[in-house]
Amino acid sequence: MPGIAVRLQIIAGATLALSAMQAHAQTFPSKPIRIVVPLAAGGPGDVLARSVAQKLTENVGQQVVVDNRPGANTNIGNEAVAKSAPDGYTLLATASTLTINPALYTNLTYDAVKSFAPVTLIAWTPLVLVVHPSLPVKSVQELVALARAKPGLLNYSSAGTASSSHLSGELFKALARVSMVNIQYKSNSQELIDLLAGNVHLAFGTASVVSPHVKAGRLRALAVTSPKPSALAPGLPAIAEAGLPGYQAESLHAVFAPARTPEAIVKRLNAEIVRLLHAPSTREQFLAAGVEAVGSTPEELAAMITSEIARWSNVIRQAGLRAE
Repeated sequence: MPGIAVRLQIIAGATLALSAMQAHAQTFPSKPIRIVVPLAAGGPGDVLARSVAQKLTENVGQQVVVDNRPGANTNIGNEAVAKSAPDGYTLLATASTLTINPALYTNLTYDAVKSFAPVTLIAWTPLVLVVHPSLPVKSVQELVALARAKPGLLNYSSAGTASSSHLSGELFKALARVSMVNIQYKSNSQELIDLLAGNVHLAFGTASVVSPHVKAGRLRALAVTSPKPSALAPGLPAIAEAGLPGYQAESLHAVFAPARTPEAIVKRLNAEIVRLLHAPSTREQFLAAGVEAVGSTPEELAAMITSEIARWSNVIRQAGLRAE
């Protein structure tokens, strides 16, 4: 019967294709691997990618190189990997912008979910909610109470539209149901100068930047933006635990392969990267760089990306933000 013959040919072809993929995965990697970083060299995301590349080179026996492709708020590098061959030899080490850009841009040439195969979450960076000492609040609850009592009076700083500090503030406003004014700065240094001078009431800053000023009494730290307390800011509660349940706003750093990369190769990459992330030396190195090493399964990263896209899409829509 022709129908049965055709079905047998399809099954045979699929079996051969599967066998070829398995054989390819067993010999992977057999040549250098390229990690595309859609950010400029020298920044936190680049430093993390280079650390992973160096350790991977030592572990897999092939050279792993970093290829910086900055521009268009990481869209250039993201697109380059989305269009690459799904063979495991071109990877993407990108940041939270992958989950933010879908709501900011209407003309993306890639899909943040469908165009990539998640490998693992490398690290995340919680921010620290700080206020100027002149503000009469010492907790998240007191800050919320003051903001509700004086709507529109308080302001918070950020460097760039839809930056991590900006979206952290917008999420705070939405969950706390308060009105605060966002003051935009062109640079983090100018933002910090005005915050220390008391020209700005509060901000969401990285622990490495604000901690010295907290210790010196020039700023008061209230909480961290991660869902749980962070080793980067010992002694501080999470905002979610200190008055705003459900609050979570971290900068993510993750590795992806192009969509349709064989599952066996994704699993091999995941195992190698997670192994090096769990090494005590790597965790210490990352903490010194101001980030927390994580290491997740591909499935956990996929779920996180979907959740983050939904979270930031809602925040960006409510705030009426657009790409600059």
